[in-house]
Amino acid sequence: MSETNSVYQAYQANTYLFGGNAPYVEEMYENYLANPSSVPDTWRDYFDALQHVPAVDGSNTRDVPHQPVINAFAELAKQGSNQTVLQTGADSELGRKRVAVQQLIAAYRNVGARWADLDPLKRTEREDIPELDPLFYGFADADFEIVFNTSNTFFGKEVMSLRDLLNALRETYCSSIGAEYMYLTDQTQKRWWQQRLESVRSKPSFDVEKKKHILDRLTAAEGLERFLHTKYVGQKRFSLEGGESFIAAMDELIQQAGSRGVQEIVIGMAHRGRLNVLVNTLGKMPADLFAEFDHTAPEALPSGDVKYHQGFSSDVTTPGGPVHLSLAFNPSHLEIVNPVVEGSVRARMDRRADPTGRQVLPILVHGDAAFAGQGVNQETLALAQTRGYTTAGTVHIIINNQIGFTTSDPRDYRSTLYCTDIVKGVEAPVMHVNGDDPEAVVMAMQWALDYRMEFRKDVVVDIICFRKLGHNEQDTPALTQPLMYKKIAQHPGTRKIYADKLSAQGLGATLGDDMFKAYRAAMDIGRHTVDPVLTNFKSKYAVDWTPFLNRKWTDACDTAIPMAEWRRLAEKITTIPASVSPHSLVKKVYDDRAAMGRGDIPVDWGMGEHMAFASLVVSGYPVRLSGEDSGRGTFSHRHAVIHDQSREKWDTGTYVPLSNVAEGQAPFSVIDSILSEEAVLGFEYGYASNDPNTLVIWEAQFGDFANGAQVVIDQFIASGEVKWGRVNGITLMLPHGYEGQGPEHSSARVERFMQLAADTNMQLVQPTTASQIFHVLRRQMIRNLRKPLIIFTPKSLLRNKDAASPLAEFTKGSFQTIIPDHKTLKADKVKRVVVCSGKVYFDLSKKREEKAFDDVAIMRVEQLYPFPHKAFATELKKYPHATEVVWVQDEPQNQGAWFYVQHYIHENMLEGQKLGYCGRTASASPAVGYAHLHQEQQKALVDGAFGKLKGFVLTK
Repeated sequence: MSETNSVYQAYQANTYLFGGNAPYVEEMYENYLANPSSVPDTWRDYFDALQHVPAVDGSNTRDVPHQPVINAFAELAKQGSNQTVLQTGADSELGRKRVAVQQLIAAYRNVGARWADLDPLKRTEREDIPELDPLFYGFADADFEIVFNTSNTFFGKEVMSLRDLLNALRETYCSSIGAEYMYLTDQTQKRWWQQRLESVRSKPSFDVEKKKHILDRLTAAEGLERFLHTKYVGQKRFSLEGGESFIAAMDELIQQAGSRGVQEIVIGMAHRGRLNVLVNTLGKMPADLFAEFDHTAPEALPSGDVKYHQGFSSDVTTPGGPVHLSLAFNPSHLEIVNPVVEGSVRARMDRRADPTGRQVLPILVHGDAAFAGQGVNQETLALAQTRGYTTAGTVHIIINNQIGFTTSDPRDYRSTLYCTDIVKGVEAPVMHVNGDDPEAVVMAMQWALDYRMEFRKDVVVDIICFRKLGHNEQDTPALTQPLMYKKIAQHPGTRKIYADKLSAQGLGATLGDDMFKAYRAAMDIGRHTVDPVLTNFKSKYAVDWTPFLNRKWTDACDTAIPMAEWRRLAEKITTIPASVSPHSLVKKVYDDRAAMGRGDIPVDWGMGEHMAFASLVVSGYPVRLSGEDSGRGTFSHRHAVIHDQSREKWDTGTYVPLSNVAEGQAPFSVIDSILSEEAVLGFEYGYASNDPNTLVIWEAQFGDFANGAQVVIDQFIASGEVKWGRVNGITLMLPHGYEGQGPEHSSARVERFMQLAADTNMQLVQPTTASQIFHVLRRQMIRNLRKPLIIFTPKSLLRNKDAASPLAEFTKGSFQTIIPDHKTLKADKVKRVVVCSGKVYFDLSKKREEKAFDDVAIMRVEQLYPFPHKAFATELKKYPHATEVVWVQDEPQNQGAWFYVQHYIHENMLEGQKLGYCGRTASASPAVGYAHLHQEQQKALVDGAFGKLKGFVLTK
C-alpha cells in the first residue's frame, strides 16, 4: 500500500478529524511541529506519516505548513462523511490535489512577497521560486479548470477553479503589497491578516474624494521639495523626492488614528523627509522654515541645531477630534531617537492612565540601512512587550531607498533578505509596498493601524521607493551607482504617475497640474499646508514646564523632613505583611532598617534611599527607577521588591513596601530592565522629557556600563537643552569606586561627564553618606530645577558603617556640596589641605587617624559640577596657614575629575599656595585587573597624600 494511502488510513482511524474540530486539530499539529513528544502517541504517529507524503519530485519533505493540513481535514469532511476514506485511485489522486491546493496557498502566504511587484525602478527580474508554480505540486494544464472548495482555506469565493485561485493568490500576495505575517505564532493574528489581504486581494477601493486627497498629499510632498530645490540651490535638506507616498501614508495614519480615539501621537524620524513632515504633516509655517534657510530665524538657544534635527508640536483636526502631534528632536545618530520616543509615549500613557495605548500612539520612521544596521533597534524592539516599557505597539514606517546611507553596493549594507527581518524576532508583521502605488501604501497604513489597535503589537510598513538626489543635495550618487541613477533619471515621479492614472479614470486631465499650481502659490506666500491646524487648543493632559524654566542651581531648597514624619514613614516601609515570607537575609535587612527608623542605629545607604523615595511619593511625586538589577540592587543593598519565599507561582508573591506607604500616594515603580543600556537609558530620558514631576532614575549595573549608552548621554542628556531647549530632570545612578574589581567594574568615567559639563547643563555629584543620597534625591524633585543629575554612587560604602548617617542629618540640613573636615583641628597648625571626592576619603581619614597627622585637613567635594566655588572658598579660608593644596583621587591621572577641578581649585586658592596631584599615574585602562597591584597602588596614593609633593605642582 502506498504511503499516501497510509496517511488516509490514519485519517479513517481518527474519526474525530472532522471539520468542526479543525481548531483542535490545528492546535495539536502546531504543538507537534514545535515538539513531537508533546502530543499523544496516536497523534504523533499520524503526523509522522503525514510528514513523509512523497512530494512531486519523489523526495520526502517535512516542511508541511500546518494550516493547509488542517484545512485539508476540513475539506475532506465537506466531501462526505468523516469516516469516508478515499481509497480508489481516482479519489486518492483528487485528495492529493486538494492537499496540493492547500500547499500552494500556504506557499503564497509564506513567500509570495518575494515575487511581489515592489520596486518602482524595476531593476531586477523576479527570482525563481518553484513553490509558487502549480507545476511544482504536480498540476497539469488540464487541472486549471478543476473547481475546489476554498471557503475555509482562502478568503474569497466559496469555490474556485485552480486558475482563478492562482490569479487571486498572485493579486493578493504578488502585486504592490508583499505581506509577511506567517511567522506569527498566534493563529488568530494570522487569520486576521489573511482575511484583510485575501478578501480584497490587496486591492484598494477608494472613492473619488479619497483619491483626490491622496493626490493632494503627493502634490504637497513633491511641491515643497521642488520649491526648496529651486529657491535654496545646493543647501542640505535630505529631500524626500522619490518617496512622496510617505506623506500620504502619514496623513492617513494620523487621520485614522484620530477617528479611533487616539489623542496624542509621538513621531520619531531621522533626516530624510523631515522638513516635508514638518510642513506638510505637522503644519509648520513654510515661512518659518524659509527663515531657517535664509538664516533670519531668531537664535534663542546657546547652541541651537540644524533645521533637519528640529522637533515640532502641533494640534490637528481629525474625524475623532483634535490630535496632538509631537515630532521628537533627533541628532545625526539616526535611530537613537527611537527609545526616546517610546519613553515619551509611556510617560503620556501613564499620565492618562492609558495602559493599552488607546489614546497615545508612537510612530517611528526609519531608513532602510539604518533600521538593519543599528543595534539600538534590536534593543528597542526587545522592550516592546515588557511590563515596564511597553507602549502597546508601535507603527514603524521605513522609507526604503534601496541604497542606504551611502552610495555603496546594496549587497554590502545588510546580511538579511529584507531590511525589516529584525522585527521577526518580536513577531511584528511587515507589509512591503511599492511606493509608486500610493493607494496601496495608504491601504497598508490603514491595516497597520488596525492591527496595532487590535493586538497592541508592533507593525511595519516598508515603503519601497528611491532617493532622487542622493544622500544630500550636494551628493552625486551616479559616481558609484550609474545604473540605478539612469533609472531614476527616467522616472517621471510618483505624483505624475498617479495624476495620469486618475486622469485616465476620468477625474480630470488637468487635476494634477491644478493642484501643483495651487500648492506653489501657497509656498510663495508661506502659508499653512495642513488644514486646519489648531492654534488655540490645549489638552488637559499637557504639561506646564514654565515653573522649571530660567532657574538657578543655587536656589535654596529645604529637603529635611520632620522627625514625626520620618518615624511614620520608616515604620510603613519596614513593616512586612504576615502573609509575605521574606528570605532570611532580606528580613535581617528590614529589621535593621526598622531600627534605623527608630534611631537605634545609624542610617545606611539603602535606608537613606528608601526614605527619600517614601517621602517623595507621599508628597505626590511619582518615582520610576529602572536598571538591570534595580529591584534587588546590583550589590543587594536595596531590596525594594520582597519576594515571598513560600510562593508557588513565579508571577505572584512579591511585595513592594514603597508602593504601600500611604493611601492615595504617588506611584512607585521599580523595574528590572532587559540587559540593555542604550535603549533603556534613551527610554528613560524620553520619559523624563515628558514628565517633570516624576523622579526618573536609570541605574547602571556598574557605572562602567554606561559606555553602552554614551550616545544618549552625549546627544540628549548633556546637550539637549542647549541645542533644542529641552529641559530634562533624568537621574543617573552610576556605581563607581576602586575596590580591585578590574577595568570594567571600577570607573563610571567621571572625566567624560566632566568634559561634557558646561552651561550648567548637568549636576555631577559623588555623595559619600546616606544622608547625602537622601537629600540629593529629594532636592532633584522639590527644587524647581530640572537638570540631569548624575550620581556616582558607591559600592563598598553601601555597607560601610563610616558612611552611615545619624538620624539628625535627615531631619535637618540639606545636601552639602562640600563636606568640611569632621575632625577638630587647630586651623593655624594646618599646613596642607587634601581635597578629594568619593570613597577615597575614608581611606585618607583612616590613614590620618593611624598616623595622628594633625596638620592635614581633608575636604570632600560632593558636587563636582556646577562646582560650588563659594562653599569651597569658604572652607579653604579656614586654613590661612596652609601652604599646600593636594587633590587626591582613585582614578588614573588622565581620568577622574583632576584635569577639570584643578582650574576650579586654583581659582579659589590663596596667594602663594601650591596645588599638587596625588593618585594613580596615567593609564590607558580605567583600573588594573590584578588584586595585589591594585592594593599596592592604593597604598601608594594614600601614603602620597601625606608625603612630599611630587610631579605636577601649580603655584597660585
